Amino acid sequence: MSPRRDWLLQQMGITQYTLRRPRALHGEVSVSLPEQTRLLIVAEVPPSLSDPLINDVLRAMLMDEQDVLVLTPEQLAMLPDDIRCAAWCLGIEPVPELNGSQIASPVLAELYNNAGAKRALWQQISHYESDFFTDPARL
Repeated sequence: MSPRRDWLLQQMGITQYTLRRPRALHGEVSVSLPEQTRLLIVAEVPPSLSDPLINDVLRAMLMDEQDVLVLTPEQLAMLPDDIRCAAWCLGIEPVPELNGSQIASPVLAELYNNAGAKRALWQQISHYESDFFTDPARL
């Protein structure tokens, strides 16, 4: 809207609302979270869960592929707001605010070649070990 129209509506005491998910009006549907999901992996280019590094991280977190949901940031925005789930953001800046434990790392290609980034990832996983290494029903 134009600034003049905004000002006129404000003067008349009319509250303007903005849609939180405007893409929903364009035919996009919300994303649902399967009940067994314990970890969201968020990346611009979704990685394959069969990737050796992803597989190693999942094994270290005592998770299987069926415990993980891979999303793009756009799909993440379509999740309901009350979702509580651990998340691993791969190369996403800024890291989205989510309910639950969050770890962040560079994109997968950079993780392969950067020992410091791998070390930082493992430190984050260790920091949230109570969320990753316990009964999934607790999440």
